[in-house]
Amino acid sequence: MKTADSIGLSYRTIKSNRLRTAITVIIIALGIMALIAIITAVEAVNQSLTQSFSTMGANAFSIRYKERNGHFGGGPNGDDETKKTKRNAVKKVSNDGKLITFDEARAFKQRYNFPAKAGIALSGPGGVIIRTETKKTNPDNRVIGGDENYLQLNGYELSSGRNFNEADVESGRSVCIIGNTVAQKLYGDNTQLAIDKIITVGVNKYRIIGVLKDKGSSAFMNADKVIITTYNNIRRLYGSTSQSYNIAIMVTDLKMMDAAIGEAKGIFRPVRKLDVKEDDNFYVDKSDSIAQSLMKNLGFLQYATIAIALITLIGAAIGLMNIMLVAVNERTKEIGLIKSLGGKAADVRAQFLWESILISLMGAIVGIVAGILFGNIVAILLKTGFVIPWVWVIAGVLVCSLVGLLAGLYPAYKAAKLDPIVALRYE
Repeated sequence: MKTADSIGLSYRTIKSNRLRTAITVIIIALGIMALIAIITAVEAVNQSLTQSFSTMGANAFSIRYKERNGHFGGGPNGDDETKKTKRNAVKKVSNDGKLITFDEARAFKQRYNFPAKAGIALSGPGGVIIRTETKKTNPDNRVIGGDENYLQLNGYELSSGRNFNEADVESGRSVCIIGNTVAQKLYGDNTQLAIDKIITVGVNKYRIIGVLKDKGSSAFMNADKVIITTYNNIRRLYGSTSQSYNIAIMVTDLKMMDAAIGEAKGIFRPVRKLDVKEDDNFYVDKSDSIAQSLMKNLGFLQYATIAIALITLIGAAIGLMNIMLVAVNERTKEIGLIKSLGGKAADVRAQFLWESILISLMGAIVGIVAGILFGNIVAILLKTGFVIPWVWVIAGVLVCSLVGLLAGLYPAYKAAKLDPIVALRYE
C-alpha cells in the first residue's frame, strides 16, 4: 500500500469517528494554544516595552563626571585608594571630581559622528514658583536646560507649540517649554492657551513656546512639573563654576548600545585630555536596565509556559494512545480482513501511525490558530503590530508530530501483530 493510500484511508477513518477525534484534538489543542498564546502575548509585550522604553530613553545612555570616590553618585569609599601606589592615588585625585565643562560637552557633541542622537543638558534651580499675572504654582517645579534633542532623549512629547531651534539654543534667549501639570495649573484644561504667554520663573521672565504631553509621575518625582529651557539660558542666568554638564546619547537600536558607548568613550577621553594610562574620569550611565530586567522576567514566564504545555501534551499523548488502542480493538475484524486479503503488517502499522499523527497535527493547527488569535488580543490592547511567533509555530507542529508518532507506536505495533484468523473470529 502506498503512503498516499495509507494517509487517505487514515483520514476517512478519522472522519467516521468525529466525536472521538474532536475530543482528542481539543486536548492537544489546549496545550499548544496555551503555549502559543502566551508566547505571542510575551512577544507583543516585548515589542511594546521596546517601543515605550525607546521613547523613555531605555536605548540611551548618559556621560557624567566621576566624583572623587571614583563613582558617580556614590560607591566605595576612598580607603581603597590607600592600597594603591602614591602615584596612582595622586592621579585619581587629580582626575576624579573634574566636572564636565561647557567646552568639553560642546566638543563631544561636535565630534560624535556615530549614528545616534547626542544632546547636552544642564540642571537649573529646583523648588521654584512659576507665576502669571493672576496665578502661581507651588514651589515644587524644576528648571532644566537642554538642546533641540532634549525632549526626545528624555521621552517628552509636545502637545502644542514647537521645540527649540538652533537660534534658541545658541542665543540662550528666555524661551521655555512647560510641563503639562504646570500648564494646567496656570491655564486650565485648555493648555494651548499657554503658547506665547509670558511667565515668571523664580525672578526671570520666559516666553512659552511649547507645552508637553502628560508623562506621569513616580514616587520620586513628577515629570510634568518642569520648565525646560536651553542649556545656554541656564548657563547665562544661573551658571556657576560648580556646575557639570550632562551628555546624553540615544541609539536607534538597543543592539547598537555597546558600540555607541565604546565610540563615546573613545571620543570623550581625548576631549578630557586623558593619557592612555589614565582611567576614565567620567561615568557612562546606561538606562536600558529596566527594560532588560522586565524582558528577563517575561522570559521566565515563557519557560513556565513551556513546562505547562509539555505536561498538557504528555497527558494528551496518553489520551491519544488510549483512543488508538480502543480503535485497534474496535477494528480487529477489519485488520484481520486486510491481512487475509494480502495486506502486510507494515501497511496496518502505517495506517494506525498516520491516524495518530493526523489527529495530533489537527490539534496542533487548531491550537496554533487559537493561540495566535488570543495572544494578539494583548497586541491589540498594547497597539503593537500583529505578532506571529514563527519559531514556536514550527516547533509546535514538530512537537505534535512527535507526540502523535509516539502515541501511535504501541497501538500500531499491536494492530500489526494480530493474527488474521484470530482477528476474523473476534467478537
